[in-house]
Amino acid sequence: MDEALISTAAKIPRFSKAVTRRTCSLMGVQIVDTGSYVPETVRTNLQMQEICPDCDPEWIEQRTGIRERRIVGANESTCDLAVAAAQQVMAKAGVYAKDIDLLIVGTFTPDYHCPSTACLVQDRLGLDAPAFDISAACSGFMYAVTTGAQYVATGNAKMALVIGADSNSRIVDQKDRTIAPLFGDGAGAVLLSAGTLQQGFKSYHLASDGSGAGMLDRPCGGSKNPITAEGIASRQHYLQMDGRNVFKWAVRTVVESIEVVLESAQLSVHDVSLFALHQANQRIIDSVADKLNVSRDRFYNNVHKYGNTSAASIPLVLDEANSEGKIDRGDTILMCGFGAGLTWGTSLFVW
Repeated sequence: MDEALISTAAKIPRFSKAVTRRTCSLMGVQIVDTGSYVPETVRTNLQMQEICPDCDPEWIEQRTGIRERRIVGANESTCDLAVAAAQQVMAKAGVYAKDIDLLIVGTFTPDYHCPSTACLVQDRLGLDAPAFDISAACSGFMYAVTTGAQYVATGNAKMALVIGADSNSRIVDQKDRTIAPLFGDGAGAVLLSAGTLQQGFKSYHLASDGSGAGMLDRPCGGSKNPITAEGIASRQHYLQMDGRNVFKWAVRTVVESIEVVLESAQLSVHDVSLFALHQANQRIIDSVADKLNVSRDRFYNNVHKYGNTSAASIPLVLDEANSEGKIDRGDTILMCGFGAGLTWGTSLFVW
């Protein structure tokens, strides 16, 4: 096989020594409301074992905390998930299509390479607004929401609709026990508008390190390695992951990034009202909590119900916590996404 088709995930990762600790602040922006949507189809760990006999239900829950995940239907796509989440947040906030003048969708499982999923969502919702995708994998929502906030803070958008949506089940090999049980499908959405000077991103930290790209990649399907019969036969069109090294990287990076934003904002973990981390693996979240010496019950978790929903993960957490009355105006919410790229984004958002 052509060496270019072989995933670099198996190679020893190298990391850039100079990863930024630069932070930014952007106040005067508020999250008006939240919304979410997950497909109706539930796939339990027992059902995973029926598809992939090597998947042991108890092992999955013990090692990841995941008990079930949602799976898109045969006629569903990322656009469908995004539209449903958007319609929910618009209804909750009493916002109409005419009120929205910016749409950003964070996704790495778009309906097509082109047009963007955001343009499909714009059409379905009947928006008169620029629309574009941001691709940062599991950090997609953090990149998208901070981008949307720039438009609102500068007055170049009055109401921004930001969506995180992914159909991960379409790009993972359901026969691969090392990766298939981890991922699920879903979408979450927020509406951003101008807020008080006490609201917004008190501190946020966006970073990337492409030297670790091979730890989590999809070797075939892009312009470098278009999909071929050979690539499909070797299953290189599916997502590949070096799970052990991704786990170690995630725990270290998330802890460091959280410490960076807290230091920048001159706050401590005790000032955080709720921790809303990307729901990749319960063990990652627990390890981060322990290293920060924070009680695990201060971290909102729904990974047991949905698995890793990539860009949808954080807005799903926000919507559930918000709906349950666990977020109040003035609360400081710590959000952190991390994933392929490698990319990560952490923020202290004053609600």
